[in-house]
Amino acid sequence: MEIKRAGSQPSGKGNSDYFTGTVRVDPLIETAEPARVAAASVTFEPGARTAWHTHPLGQTLIVTAGKGRVQRWGGQIEDISPGDVVWFPPGEKHWHGASPATAMTHIAIQERLNGQAVEWLEKVNDAQYSPS
Repeated sequence: MEIKRAGSQPSGKGNSDYFTGTVRVDPLIETAEPARVAAASVTFEPGARTAWHTHPLGQTLIVTAGKGRVQRWGGQIEDISPGDVVWFPPGEKHWHGASPATAMTHIAIQERLNGQAVEWLEKVNDAQYSPS
């Protein structure tokens, strides 16, 4: 058994190669092989978002605070709120982040396949984030 006490794992900044805007990542779960699951609480300031990306085994988001947006490639932007649970199937290209005016926090849960949990792609530009 392992207990990670609240506040014992340092927060990190979202890497600017993969995020637009101010993003804080608080690790929650990082398992060792043969387990594969990883999870983090991610807070996006207003207008902040991920780049387009995929997950080899899919991803679940649980919105815990604020207002956010999600979009899968070729789909419409969907608004998300606390209590919403979003599932992206394996390989589905998508992005997620805060709404333009309100921060958003979600728990992101994904599994690693051959050591990889995510494939980062191009950034979501302003026109994609806020279409006219």
